[in-house]
Amino acid sequence: MTSYRKIARDGIWDNNVVFGQFLALCPLLAVTGTATNGLGMGLASTGVMVASGAAVSLARPLITPEIRIPAFVLIIATLVTIVDLALNAWAHELHKVLGLFIPLIVTNCAILGRAEAFASRQGPIPAAFDGLMMGAGFTIALVLLGGIREILGAGTLFADADILLGPRFAFLEMTVFPNYPGFLLLILPPGGFIVLGFLLAAKARIDQHMRDDQQPTETGARPRAFTAAGVLSPSEKQGEVS
Repeated sequence: MTSYRKIARDGIWDNNVVFGQFLALCPLLAVTGTATNGLGMGLASTGVMVASGAAVSLARPLITPEIRIPAFVLIIATLVTIVDLALNAWAHELHKVLGLFIPLIVTNCAILGRAEAFASRQGPIPAAFDGLMMGAGFTIALVLLGGIREILGAGTLFADADILLGPRFAFLEMTVFPNYPGFLLLILPPGGFIVLGFLLAAKARIDQHMRDDQQPTETGARPRAFTAAGVLSPSEKQGEVS
């Protein structure tokens, strides 16, 4: 039986497209000069992931194993074309900023990989939910990286959200550091590599801390109690002697 909780955890944390699989780094570093660009790219990618997961799951009885990869690519390319035309029609400014990276969603290994590894083996609802969670994890990575780069590079957050995403997103705009001169390096691609490196290190540290916390429970060992001086408490000593 499909565990939706595990699907959500995999998409957002354990198997995150960026922090877990290290995929889609080209658009990640190219469009995350601001959090607004990252959010727009993330929402577009999420829409493709959800639709492609459901479409692949529904079409799998009609697709023979020999042609499954070309068929999956064709489905994804069709959906990306629809998203590209929709953005050009209703979010033209954002479409101009993201530019070539919208059509290049077709080449995103994460989308094709999930179609092959998950959607082609599951029902349409779990497949669509997996696409939603994978897209959410990718969007979080894009917004987080873009937000850090924008704050440290320009002193703003979600700048021009009303222009790129529409007037309804104007509430996101804020100035974090007034009269901030800016730090150009973080807005440029090298800054993306630097910030991404720190984020990957932070996730690795958190994962290690989580494993260390779970280890006593998994092995059945009782955690040792230490006093402020760093030695075993009397009760612990007595337990070791016995």
